[in-house]
Amino acid sequence: MLLTRRKVRIETERLTLRPPVHSDFNEWSYLRSASADFLVPWEPAWSKDHLTRKSFTNRVYWAQRSIAGGTAMPLFMIRRADNVLLGAITLDNIRRGPSQSGTLGYWVGKAFTRQGYMRETIEAVVHHAFAKMDLSRIEAACLPENAASRGVLEKSGFKYEGVAQSYLQINGRWRTHVLYAALRNDRRGRTLAGQA
Repeated sequence: MLLTRRKVRIETERLTLRPPVHSDFNEWSYLRSASADFLVPWEPAWSKDHLTRKSFTNRVYWAQRSIAGGTAMPLFMIRRADNVLLGAITLDNIRRGPSQSGTLGYWVGKAFTRQGYMRETIEAVVHHAFAKMDLSRIEAACLPENAASRGVLEKSGFKYEGVAQSYLQINGRWRTHVLYAALRNDRRGRTLAGQA
């Protein structure tokens, strides 16, 4: 099967969302390293070579293949004012047919939290997924104690749907997650579940 190259670029008020490229390595590696204490508690365990150029090169090739194949949309968050990398978002596990859905994952560097960048990013990616990709449902999951992630999902229009036991290995342990979803044609009322 011949994979065609699909161009993906989303512009928001302050950001350009685009796939990673090889020249992003130094900035990505620095940002991940500088933010490690902030990111590690919420992410799957980093491999020993996580911050190496070889690992990043594999990440770039995976992003290209995933976009071409329509299975994922990994994007870097670039602030247009100074061309600085702030973090990343991936619409992954894109399922077609009767499902028309995908799963959202994201991270932001410690220095760029609480400035509205992630909400701006999530809203733009969800809009793109619904309007341009014809998806119907976007799912996201986070640790129950991750108040910042839960807050940004709720402010971005996601609604709490429940709990998944032993959902992902985070920092080396199977962890229960809370589940959220955004629907293209959401007729659900506001829910107070999970707002303890």
